[in-house]
Amino acid sequence: MRSRIHRDDGPAVLSDAVIHPSAVVEDGARIGAGCVIGPFCHVGPDVVLGDRVTLKSHVVVTGLTEIGEDSVVFPFAVIGEIPQDLKFKGEKTRLQIGKRNRIREHVTMNTGTEGGGGVTRVGDDGLFMAGCHVAHDAQVGDRVILVNNSALAGHCVIEDDVIVGGLSGVHQWVRIGRGAIIGAVTMVTNDVIPYGLVQAPRGELHGLNLVGLKRKGVARADITALRAAFQMLAQGEGAFVDRAKRLGGETDSAYVREIVDFILGDSDRSFLTPG
Repeated sequence: MRSRIHRDDGPAVLSDAVIHPSAVVEDGARIGAGCVIGPFCHVGPDVVLGDRVTLKSHVVVTGLTEIGEDSVVFPFAVIGEIPQDLKFKGEKTRLQIGKRNRIREHVTMNTGTEGGGGVTRVGDDGLFMAGCHVAHDAQVGDRVILVNNSALAGHCVIEDDVIVGGLSGVHQWVRIGRGAIIGAVTMVTNDVIPYGLVQAPRGELHGLNLVGLKRKGVARADITALRAAFQMLAQGEGAFVDRAKRLGGETDSAYVREIVDFILGDSDRSFLTPG
């Protein structure tokens, strides 16, 4: 393990970190090996930057915020500021960001709230394009892409491999299942099943994310099973949840089972159902 330099008048940094003279790194911040902190950045006293994190320039990282190794944050992003929630009263809450994320210009990510568990989490290998917002207490999985100017409201759960299209918004407490895709300029007000395809201004479930499934190399037999399951959910007898229960008793596909488990799991919202 490389030794740290501890200074009485500054933060704890590793000897090979590069910090521009115009940057402000407050006492108490922990800066990992190989980090690069560019011009006019501001790093708060409770921030932890993993190894090889790059802050391009004019980046603000504050609060109880941790950014995982090999992540890059682009100019004018604000990471770890307090929630946009009037109930927030200054309690100590956190933001945890995983490894190898790309956080583009003007992105904002907020810490959690006491009432929402106190932690906003972002997984690994995400791409957060310019102008995106991740609100308090959101739980974002791995390999998630938020396209330009999309926004996640508080308490959302976004599972792995989800894509949210540009200028789209996700309502608070909504869950979006693994591998789903949200089209551009869409308002998502209810839960989205895994691998679902949602589009239209008020978010309608139009089908499956077939392009994403094929890109991931999902077997043809599994895609066929997912197609059949979607048709049963769309046109079967009984209520939506009843169809899901019946589907769960009939399927051998792990992908279909994932959809069934998602529908039958705990939810604070209703579901977008097939049109």
